[in-house]
Amino acid sequence: MLTYITRRFLQGIAVLLAVSMICFFIFQFMGDPVVRMAGLYATFEEQAEVRRVFGLDKPLHERYVRFVWNALQGNFGKSYVSRVPALNLIVERFPATFELAVCALCIAFTSGLGLGVLVSLKPYALRNRFIMALSLGGISLPTFLTGILLIMIFSVFWNILPSFGRGDTVQLGFWRSGLLTQDGLKHLILPSLTLASYQLAVLLRLTRAGMREVLTQEYIKTAWAKGLPPRTVVLKHALRNVMIPVVTITGLQFGELLAFSIVTETIFQWPGMGNLLLTSIYENDQPVIVTYIMLAAAIIITLNMVVDILYALLNPKIRYD
Repeated sequence: MLTYITRRFLQGIAVLLAVSMICFFIFQFMGDPVVRMAGLYATFEEQAEVRRVFGLDKPLHERYVRFVWNALQGNFGKSYVSRVPALNLIVERFPATFELAVCALCIAFTSGLGLGVLVSLKPYALRNRFIMALSLGGISLPTFLTGILLIMIFSVFWNILPSFGRGDTVQLGFWRSGLLTQDGLKHLILPSLTLASYQLAVLLRLTRAGMREVLTQEYIKTAWAKGLPPRTVVLKHALRNVMIPVVTITGLQFGELLAFSIVTETIFQWPGMGNLLLTSIYENDQPVIVTYIMLAAAIIITLNMVVDILYALLNPKIRYD
């Protein structure tokens, strides 16, 4: 197990280096940020001074080596717009995105798993056919349309839930949380449902397909023949063998929810990392963009390692020795 973890860790470092290299060199062709920083009416001397201050007058390979060296020390450079460290900007927005992603994942995992098991037991019942039709809609509808529909229903027509913002928050050390206030929880409902809609539908259909296949196996028929309680047969013998692909998808989805919640955060004006990334793209704030992508890659790689380790706990036949 230790050898496997070490090998995956080294592979993760190699992937991060590749991501940093691709991002750094591609963003050099996204436009010159000096014009925005110095102003439209800045002289050539003023633009040259801005280049010198931010190190943009150095050759490209020297700037990349310096970027990697500083990144290893936790320094990803300063934002071209706000003039503060880019990592600080992202860390400040991280709690909002993390809470949104965790709530969305909890909704998707519990509802998707539970409904998938329910539908698999009686697949031809009218209620279960209706659930599968809704899941198809959850996969087909784009996120922005789901968010707009939820806003129209719950905020415009019924006026029971807020349509934008994070609401009241509580400062706990470096973490600003909205989970401890009633207003914060109300503001969290619609973005969480929007972000969870696609993942819920995927997990539901994946669980249903896996359970339909497992329930036809001989050892399940034997368990029924022994007179075991339905809860034991379904949850202990059948569902456990379906959990490996479900856990895989769930781990990948959590990384996606953390890194790519841009559309949802934009619709609901959620002050998270995705909203910051979109603003940085508009302003060509390259340090913030590169830092965001590096952090997203690190999160996804770490979650993949955690999911692989969980395999051994779910299925004892899996060993990495």
